[in-house]
Amino acid sequence: MRVTVVGCSGSVPGPESAASCYLVEADGVDDDGRPRTWRVALDLGSGALGPLQRYVDPMTLDAVLLSHLHADHCLDVCGLYVMLKHAPGAVPGRVLPVWGPTDTAGRLARAYDLPDPGMEPHVAASTWSDGKPVGIGPLTVTPYRVEHPVEAYGLRVEHGGRVLAYTGDTDACEALTPLCRDADLVLADSAYVEGRDAAPGVHLSGRRAAECVVRAGGVGRLVLTHRPPWNEPAVSLAEARQVWDGPLDVARPGARYDV
Repeated sequence: MRVTVVGCSGSVPGPESAASCYLVEADGVDDDGRPRTWRVALDLGSGALGPLQRYVDPMTLDAVLLSHLHADHCLDVCGLYVMLKHAPGAVPGRVLPVWGPTDTAGRLARAYDLPDPGMEPHVAASTWSDGKPVGIGPLTVTPYRVEHPVEAYGLRVEHGGRVLAYTGDTDACEALTPLCRDADLVLADSAYVEGRDAAPGVHLSGRRAAECVVRAGGVGRLVLTHRPPWNEPAVSLAEARQVWDGPLDVARPGARYDV
């Protein structure tokens, strides 16, 4: 798999980054057995549709996988719907699969102020079931319900024996262990700063993200993400380095990882 950080700003778009969006690409075959590249977006948050176009034609995505329905993780599906419906070159009859929490279809329709049937027939929304894998071409995606004020999921993406784990937004919880265990790359929420942010059940800090991957075991690389514009990356890195001595980065727009 190849992972591109499209947007990694936490809670709001920042001056240097859109909100959450990660492009995952994997080689496979089409229904006729011919080689092709499969592409999915993990989240499509505020401002992410613009920079996504630097890396891929959004209308060729095979799916959008939403961790939860806060605006900084899903709102630009509205713009993608417009492209699918109106842009020159749009393929008639093409339907984009979007996976997300309960009532994803209704929430997206309300976000764009659409009457029934909402974004259909251009977008077909399906609902995650905790721990139940979903196949998208050669990718296997398993959602794990995590700890956040709304229904939210971490997503474990597997292909050819390699594993990407994306925590989405979460505080420390038991689900992070199976989500992250033996992952080659973990994209982990690190929005909080130890000693400053105390609200429980919302976000990880750099330190708590590192503690979660140590607890899970077998992780190859930890990338701290969902950093709000008011956080200094060096602070998150220093917190994580207190407990994690493996490969460590802070996510930056345009960064690419081979998984």
